[in-house]
Amino acid sequence: MIQELNETDSNFPSQTDPTEHSAEQGAEADDSNSSEEYFEQHRIVADNKQNVIRLDKFLMDRLANRSRNKVQNAIRVGSVRVDDREVKPNYKVKPGNVISIVLPKSLEDVYDIMPQDIPLDIVYEDDDVMVVNKPFGLAVHPGVGIPNGTLVNAVAWHLQEKMKEMPVMEGNESSRAGIVHRIDKDTTGLMVVAKNDFSMTHLANQFFHHTIERRYQAIVWGDPEKDSGTIRGNIGRNPNDRKLFMVFPEGDEGKWAVTHWRVIERFYYCALVECQLETGRTHQIRVHMKSIGHTLFGDPRYGGNQILKGTLHSKYKQFVENNLKMLPRQALHAKVLGFKHPKTGEHLRFESELPEDMQKVIERWRDYVASRKELL
Repeated sequence: MIQELNETDSNFPSQTDPTEHSAEQGAEADDSNSSEEYFEQHRIVADNKQNVIRLDKFLMDRLANRSRNKVQNAIRVGSVRVDDREVKPNYKVKPGNVISIVLPKSLEDVYDIMPQDIPLDIVYEDDDVMVVNKPFGLAVHPGVGIPNGTLVNAVAWHLQEKMKEMPVMEGNESSRAGIVHRIDKDTTGLMVVAKNDFSMTHLANQFFHHTIERRYQAIVWGDPEKDSGTIRGNIGRNPNDRKLFMVFPEGDEGKWAVTHWRVIERFYYCALVECQLETGRTHQIRVHMKSIGHTLFGDPRYGGNQILKGTLHSKYKQFVENNLKMLPRQALHAKVLGFKHPKTGEHLRFESELPEDMQKVIERWRDYVASRKELL
């Protein structure tokens, strides 16, 4: 069931299913709106004959190919819980304990990342994290059909150049690109990148517990009846087209997803809306807004690149077609990103301007609204 309420998300494609792998390319998450697949969760129950042992050693014995540093990082940031309680690395596991752990996945485990000199719009950077403003047309990481030329390749080059400027110090943690969420190739906006394992683990834990603030702005077809609302509905792959996602009845298929939205500005046949993600599912905003009759303007994958609302006048048709030529993609921008800094604990919040193509189309719709008012 899709619930529409009044009120003011591993994106690693499957390595064993090449169909799913290729379908994922060009269909990246809105927030990353897919974030949940950049980490893995394990639940381990200590048997009744378990010897008392330190938690980090217990987990290293149970989890293959996990370094002690990775396990201890996970414990320190609160990604490990014993009987649903946070504990310290020296906690002694006892018989019957239920241990859950969330670990980030590494791109290096899946792809051979080649540094490439690609310009980056860096909004913020320190020793632990980077915030970048991703442009239209740039994929986040390599995949089938996209061997390189991605954001990750650009970040790898940037970090490589940074390392050349730094003195080599014994015990320093090496810098590398740690991706914990992504946004569509053709969606613009803010992304956070971890620069070391500790930060990657910390940020993955924040995404897992949905404490990251993610706000998007989108132009959608139609004039919403209400000023705001919440969409709740499971999202999964469309069985008839694996490149598409859809909303399933509650409790049926797909993964639980929640999107809060509000109208910012109305243009008669379109509207500018803000969407706040509570979860991070692939194509979440695009699929949820379409499910309530408000397909994203210009979205070629979900039919938004056609005239869905308006008049039959030829001038209107030409007006919309010109707008679609100016914005040949989904009108979606990751505008606000907020998170807790992995090392300092400070809450960081960033906001970016809408890209030029969206701004121009919004101005044209404003002119259209003004011209209509003059005729009344």
